[in-house]
Amino acid sequence: MTTLTTAPAKQGLGPRLNALSKIVELGAGRLDDRLLKESGALLMRAGERLKLSSEHTVVALAGGTGSGKSSLFNAVSGLELSPTGVRRPTTSRTHACVWGLDGAGPLLDWLGIPGRHRFARASALDKGESRLHGLILLDLPDHDSIRALTDTEADRLIGVADLVVWVLDPQKYADASTHRRYVTELAGHDAVTVFALNQADRLLPEELAELVIDLNDLLRREGVTQPTVVPTSAVTGRGIDSLKRVVAEAVSRRRAAIQRLEADLDRLTAKLAAASPIGDAPPGVDAARRVGLTDALCDAIGVPALGEAMENAYARRAEQWVGWPYARWAAGFRPDPLKSLDLGALEVPQGQVSAQPAEVAGAVQTMADGLSAGMTGAWRAGLNHAARSRSGRLPQTLGEELAEVAPVLDRVPGWWRALKVWQYLLVVAFALGLGWLLVGLLLPAQLPSWLAFLGDTATLPWVGVATGAVLGLGALSAVASRNFVVLGAGRERERLEREMRRRVTAVAETLVVEPVEKELARHHDFTAAMRGL
Repeated sequence: MTTLTTAPAKQGLGPRLNALSKIVELGAGRLDDRLLKESGALLMRAGERLKLSSEHTVVALAGGTGSGKSSLFNAVSGLELSPTGVRRPTTSRTHACVWGLDGAGPLLDWLGIPGRHRFARASALDKGESRLHGLILLDLPDHDSIRALTDTEADRLIGVADLVVWVLDPQKYADASTHRRYVTELAGHDAVTVFALNQADRLLPEELAELVIDLNDLLRREGVTQPTVVPTSAVTGRGIDSLKRVVAEAVSRRRAAIQRLEADLDRLTAKLAAASPIGDAPPGVDAARRVGLTDALCDAIGVPALGEAMENAYARRAEQWVGWPYARWAAGFRPDPLKSLDLGALEVPQGQVSAQPAEVAGAVQTMADGLSAGMTGAWRAGLNHAARSRSGRLPQTLGEELAEVAPVLDRVPGWWRALKVWQYLLVVAFALGLGWLLVGLLLPAQLPSWLAFLGDTATLPWVGVATGAVLGLGALSAVASRNFVVLGAGRERERLEREMRRRVTAVAETLVVEPVEKELARHHDFTAAMRGL
């Protein structure tokens, strides 16, 4: 006989179940629906089982038709509780024998055992069986009977029992249906699975030993790393005490229910890890990617081009006010190659600023690809979907936002007006000085007496110097004003681009970054929950 293996108890079932609950909550749309359903079912079963009696251990005897399961049930209980067949032995309904009925009612109700199939060991009969106090022993329907094809009672109870004892007979101990449907599925449940090789009285000692070795090898190949195999015979009583001792160990520890849930959780964790490997992604959108997205969107909407056009228009319009009038008048006789651009009338109507949809989509996709590079499967697709979820509104929203800050260049700064008045005063002064010189040099004799000072030869040189100085002062003021215009145009361009960039950043934050950060936070929490399993 092989003794029941006591696996190291894992601590923290509660936190692990909380992590699984978080996975179910966050995994919708990211995990296979069957896995989510299985996870939800385990959470529900765990919650229900943990609320019920922790003083009772549910041990199910499961097996195929003719394995002697009911006879073994009667032998362990010491009573003829479960009917045994003669021609075709079969169990159609679950029977339960309870050692210590107090507090077991709600658990039996949850198991779905009808009252007429519940049996309690009376205290007189429990003499010497105190080690089994708290045991609920179930004799399950045969899983391979014709009735089992339409009734899943055996499957249901195998799935919820704290400890399963598989009753195998020497002829069908390697039955493929049992191993494929149940044993393989319960791999990893070593601590809560026992195999009773029944009807040992039909075998010679050497045949039984060989069968036990063969069964152990078969179970190990199917993933049961440390199988517990107990040869039994309900006829001769061989191995019944050994089986009781194995069951009593589980009952006395009061941990079989926890171990079963932990084993189920371990198996589910492996499935989840295979379906959704833990990926690597930042917890949020970093500053560099935010700046990169803003830069790309500014290029898509043409913010630099708008800024340059505004700067040129500002300078062109300024020339109409602060340029040296003589130079401006002279330029009026030359063809203007920029006139057709009408930069001086750059006032953008509402909605005329527009973004290129393809460039906008490319900017969003670039950011999403960078963030999702370490993600796996559906999470990568989910992040891309989140990035695009509102991006269809980007071109129109950006256009509307930027149209509100488009420059209105009919505004004239006060210093332009003051400089224009100054320059026209210089024009008048230059004209007066030039007129004085012409009159004093060309018509001194024709001047009336009260204007004779205009022809004073001693004064004329000084008038010429003053006239030249006025002309030079006008040219210098024109150069200075041009420099001020360049500086002002640059500042206006910076102001415009800064405001446009601020608005682009705000729009990108609302329509792209926010949904992406929600998805990243979801992935981060999901990953933390997966690690918590």
